[in-house]
Amino acid sequence: MSVVVVTDSSACLPLEARDRWGIRTVPLHILLDGADLRDGVDDVPADIYARERVTTSGAGPEELAEVYRNALDYSAGSGVVAVHISSALSGTFGTAEQVAGQIGPGVRVIDSRSAAMGTGFAVLAAARAAAGGADLHGVAAAADAAVQRAHAYMVVQRLDNLRRSGRIGSAAAWLGTALSLKPLLAVEEGKLVLAQRIRTVSKAVASMIDRVCEVVEDRSAALAVHHVANPQGAQEVAGALAERLPVCEPAVITSLCPTLALHVGAGAVAVCVDVDPGGS
Repeated sequence: MSVVVVTDSSACLPLEARDRWGIRTVPLHILLDGADLRDGVDDVPADIYARERVTTSGAGPEELAEVYRNALDYSAGSGVVAVHISSALSGTFGTAEQVAGQIGPGVRVIDSRSAAMGTGFAVLAAARAAAGGADLHGVAAAADAAVQRAHAYMVVQRLDNLRRSGRIGSAAAWLGTALSLKPLLAVEEGKLVLAQRIRTVSKAVASMIDRVCEVVEDRSAALAVHHVANPQGAQEVAGALAERLPVCEPAVITSLCPTLALHVGAGAVAVCVDVDPGGS
């Protein structure tokens, strides 16, 4: 058997990709009115991002251990590579490291230093390597390489959710007063940080598209566009990227998973990029 790849629900991987590559997923959690809802498993209110008394939590040690052990058994000893949401954004990676340490060297845990398809692209790189016959070290190396070449940007329309979430890093100081700003955010060193202060959503989105194009240049790249209750905005971003980056395949467009959506709020649009290491 080959190495089995595991991730968590924050990777926002389409079901068909998970099925095709045999990727196993551990749910993150949404705590709402006393209920513990598993992201991607339980029914989550469509307007979860609009709720005020709601929080999120990472995957627990018991559920991680169960998925890792089952995957390790299925691999017939080939091993497990688990790629999880950035350790700066969730406690899941820290818990995963502890669990993997208890199970043994057959489970390797990778910090994606990102979220959504920023994580998902590293997961897919690992899964492709596993399908190609790579051993545990090779699969982990493929994931690590994808982590290094990942880029992610986001435009939010409201600051309320970011203020409540506490996951905005160095930009937190101005969130309380800059209500007229539409920030362009980026994932840097695993953290969600302020990349640029912009006055309008349209200009922020245009700047995000420019930054993606600057990263990709004339090379091929995998692109994913995420949104929160903003399918039209996502389609427009994907269309603009298709025009300016003709070498790239069309961007995958998906809703942001609930555990991420409630931190950024309605209207948010994000782009995740995995630049082809082979060049143009």
